[in-house]
Amino acid sequence: MKIKTNFKKATVKSFVGGLTVLLSSSMLGVPAFAEPGVTDSEIDIGSCCALTGPAAKLGLDQLAGANAYISDVNAHGGVNGRKIVVKKYDDGYEPGKAVAAFNKLMADKCFAGAFFVGTPTAKVYVPLAEKNKVPIVGLFTGAPLLYEPFRKYVVSVRASYADEMREQVDRMWKDLGPQKVGIIYQNDPFGQAVLDGLNKALTAHNAQPVAKGTFERNTVDVNGAINQVKAANPDVVVLVGPYAPEAEIVKRAHAMGWKPLFTTVSFVGTEEFIQAAGKDAEEVVVTQVVAPYNRDDLKTVSQYKKLLAQYSPASKPNFCSFEGFVDAMVLVEGLKAAGKDLTREKLISALESFHGKDLGLGPNLKLTYGPQRHKGLDSVYTTVVRDGQPVAFFNWKQVRSK
Repeated sequence: MKIKTNFKKATVKSFVGGLTVLLSSSMLGVPAFAEPGVTDSEIDIGSCCALTGPAAKLGLDQLAGANAYISDVNAHGGVNGRKIVVKKYDDGYEPGKAVAAFNKLMADKCFAGAFFVGTPTAKVYVPLAEKNKVPIVGLFTGAPLLYEPFRKYVVSVRASYADEMREQVDRMWKDLGPQKVGIIYQNDPFGQAVLDGLNKALTAHNAQPVAKGTFERNTVDVNGAINQVKAANPDVVVLVGPYAPEAEIVKRAHAMGWKPLFTTVSFVGTEEFIQAAGKDAEEVVVTQVVAPYNRDDLKTVSQYKKLLAQYSPASKPNFCSFEGFVDAMVLVEGLKAAGKDLTREKLISALESFHGKDLGLGPNLKLTYGPQRHKGLDSVYTTVVRDGQPVAFFNWKQVRSK
């Protein structure tokens, strides 16, 4: 009887103690069962991106911009009393390494992912995010696989590659008239995504690419692609890849006297491309998904340059790190709106509540999400390399200096 009495007392005591914790948590507004990666003082965010390999500078720049914004948020008390901790996982811009990187993110119990880089790796990460119900906010890719079909746990910020191709082709036709367009692209989902966008943009003008050439990811084996497209004598050649192979394409093309108008999309890493290509980068057109960082009249541009200098003094402003900065802004705004009682589902709902949200990037770049829309921005800027700098322009007749 004594044993049973003690057992009953212990059971009652345990029940009352557990009930007290639950009631106390409820009254304090703290979830009884916290989400992974969330404590009273911390929110853990995982970033899977290229930190090594030929595209490493893209991942490093993205994180430099993101960390500049997050460091300042943390210095001012964090989000609802919690500091944000960014954990990094290297995938080398290789799909074969992506599963292991995501598994580390999961093993470390990160609350969400952010600041991912690249289409071929995103093709791996997107289904993993959906399967595990882990939000990813901000990916450095404009591929449609992020939102076609709709993905609940994938929240993109930037405009798409289709948006970039539409802007290039529509403005080109308007300012210069019909052009013969060729394309040299990376032979993977990234290259295919831009090719699809180009095909769609040209079809609207009853045109199609006059020639196509491909090269393999993480290589500079581009001679075959150059020769294949050169033979068609296009007026304009769209380049699709990161900075290293694109720099080789323009250098080798110019060395053989072939000088069409080269264009490319935002993923290239504009400043790295300029550095790698040198004088051969001149007059290359690059579409951008954030405002030019010389627009000091825009609030967020000034904030970006100030915080980058403060928290990453070795980094110079560039479009890639600025995009990481903007992605961090969107993540933080979502975390704030989700409230103290933070869950993954509340983060998604909070982001979906943003309609026409002003990010301080100008009137054309306002953030809009919804229950069936997880692509925040649609507009792009167009720049041309002039005297070693990306310069915004508004008429394609201004591109050629001669």
